[in-house]
Amino acid sequence: MTPIGLQHHASPMTDSQSDQDILRKFDEISVKFGRARSALGKVVFGQDEVIDLTLATLAAGGHGLLVGAPGLAKTLLVTSIGDLMGLSAKRVQFTPDLMPGDVLGSEVLEESAEGKREFRFIPGPVFCQLLMADEINRASPRTQSALLQAMQEHHVTVAGARHDLPVPFHVLATQNPIEQEGTYPLPEAQLDRFLLEIDVNYPDLDAERKMLAATTGAKTVQVDAVMTAEDLMAAQKLVREMPIGEQVVEMILSITRAARPTDDAKDRVKKFVAWGPGPRASQAFSLAARALALIDGRHSPSLDDVKRLAGPVLRHRMALNFAARSEGLTTDDFIKELVAGA
Repeated sequence: MTPIGLQHHASPMTDSQSDQDILRKFDEISVKFGRARSALGKVVFGQDEVIDLTLATLAAGGHGLLVGAPGLAKTLLVTSIGDLMGLSAKRVQFTPDLMPGDVLGSEVLEESAEGKREFRFIPGPVFCQLLMADEINRASPRTQSALLQAMQEHHVTVAGARHDLPVPFHVLATQNPIEQEGTYPLPEAQLDRFLLEIDVNYPDLDAERKMLAATTGAKTVQVDAVMTAEDLMAAQKLVREMPIGEQVVEMILSITRAARPTDDAKDRVKKFVAWGPGPRASQAFSLAARALALIDGRHSPSLDDVKRLAGPVLRHRMALNFAARSEGLTTDDFIKELVAGA
């Protein structure tokens, strides 16, 4: 198998030319992601893993859920990515009184100069290529489901009329894990729509020192576009064309299936896991692992990519029961056990 994995072509010459074209495109896209990663590191300090996982989410064609305390540059990360990739970006601050029409858009009745009345659709902020849904769990379930339906189907229906969303379309949502009063936690089926849940932790001392120097002076760092929307769509196509080794596939299946409290599961899993990940977790592993490899300039994902992604893929797709919580066991701790046993 070639590094990018073309299998059936009319002639050896065609095969060679096609492989060379794909490899050339792969290298070009990988270099552009490297520039994006480097540029983001100059405005978002101490969050290298968050940057990599967020870029991988987009390269895999998915949506991401960023979870972290206030002031950890989640909004800055999303807006900077929009600038770097040349995407039309919008931001919605979710509140309990936000209605579906405030996100999707609505129809208004207008009267023309001739006195004729007709409805006109006014698109909402969801009609963009990169939407930041800030504190998504503060909106009502009705508004959450309206956005998540748009995420899944890439179109909205208002008054019986279908309106397609721009291409590409990605949502990067944030959640504040500290303040839970007045929030509406996302249901499990809706959480599953997010490719990765990315934890945004506090920066280390050196990173915070650099951030302090860079953000409190007279000059501010600006990011310039290093990619286009077309580059991102080309990357998403490449990700799906990349090969994935049998060992990597087996590890993905092993970890995912081991997290389910089925009849044949290990006793510890049946004792502590309330519900486990479905097949969408395996799909997320496969796509995100290949996306990480693309960003790193590697032609196929490795076992280390799968281990690295275990937390972001699984933590919002499984839940521990009261027995686990009473023993102080966290979901991330349990995922580490699953990876160690894979």
